[in-house]
Amino acid sequence: MKITEAFREKGRVDRLLANIRREASGDYVFMEVCGGHTNAIQGFGIPGLLPGNIRLISGPGCPVCVTSKSYIDHAVSLASVPGVVIATFGDLLRVPGSNGSLERAKASGSGVTMVYSVNEAINLAESNRDKKIVFLAIGFETTAPGNAAGVLEAGGRGLPNFFVLSAQKVMPPAMRAVVEGGTLVNGFICPGHVSAVTGSGIYEFLPREFGTGCVISGFEPVDILLSVLMLVRQVNQESPRVEVEYARAVRPEGNLKALKIMDQVFVRADDWWRGFGIIPESGLQLKPEYESMDAGKVFPAFADAFTDADGGEAANKGAGQGADEGAEDGAYEAAGDAADEGACICGRILRGTASPPECPLFGTGCTPENPAGACMVSAEGACFAYFKYGGS
Repeated sequence: MKITEAFREKGRVDRLLANIRREASGDYVFMEVCGGHTNAIQGFGIPGLLPGNIRLISGPGCPVCVTSKSYIDHAVSLASVPGVVIATFGDLLRVPGSNGSLERAKASGSGVTMVYSVNEAINLAESNRDKKIVFLAIGFETTAPGNAAGVLEAGGRGLPNFFVLSAQKVMPPAMRAVVEGGTLVNGFICPGHVSAVTGSGIYEFLPREFGTGCVISGFEPVDILLSVLMLVRQVNQESPRVEVEYARAVRPEGNLKALKIMDQVFVRADDWWRGFGIIPESGLQLKPEYESMDAGKVFPAFADAFTDADGGEAANKGAGQGADEGAEDGAYEAAGDAADEGACICGRILRGTASPPECPLFGTGCTPENPAGACMVSAEGACFAYFKYGGS
């Protein structure tokens, strides 16, 4: 029997559900912080299988969803400059910015192309030396090692026209923000792919400081239901801890080679998350020795800072933003967050204080074909998953 079949086997699912129903004696709220889990939970109909006293809620586990509106605006601005080409993953194309999306910019003739990997962006830079290729690096610890390797590869090839605009983030500070923000969570279903890179130790602060348990889960029905049962038992025993259900992929120490290359290229920085604002030490930016590739420092943040008379060279007034510009950017983000908290409630969904069907736009003014908010764009977004699978 294949692994996938084994972890979908009906007998195992039925036995787990019987155990969960027998042991779940109180009310439980568990949050998944992985877009892959959100999609799997809705796709397999897990909420409908669980007893009504167990509620699964989505958190900030979709990298496209938590990426800031100003990041999209920066990329759209860069794309409008002659000689600049934005290289991006496909699910970032339709995320709404303040003045449209990258998809709309591409349709208007701006330099935007879709890539499937950082290596594809590097090859694009090598074959188009007359262009400035800006790769949009987003994601959590899962994508960070590959993007770090890409920076080293581009440096090794001697490509002065390759740049990275980083929105890389790390998960533990966001989980801390969830708990400190007051969201009721009895336990976390922790991301499997992230944990395969980082190891399990990154979550130890949750039971130690907050008394909140965690289970690192795989993505099949048996994985998810077993993780729920493990969390129920932790709550019942009043023994919060970090457990690994996804032992076939996750080791306590993580992937040491991947962690080493991340540390070689990236440094922790404060970063902005949709629904949360600035979370300390939650982002990954290029280290100073790679700043020649850092699009956030090489290029200014908005289109009106460019001077294009000479074919797209950018004025460097945005490099090394000072305190005033940082404050201005903070105000900009606050306004963007307030806008999200208007008709679109993506921010509340990412905090776990609302579910997609509670949004007045859900399924009418906001659909995957015409998304009003970031949570409806990516397959890892909660709104997308609820819409696709009919979640409630």
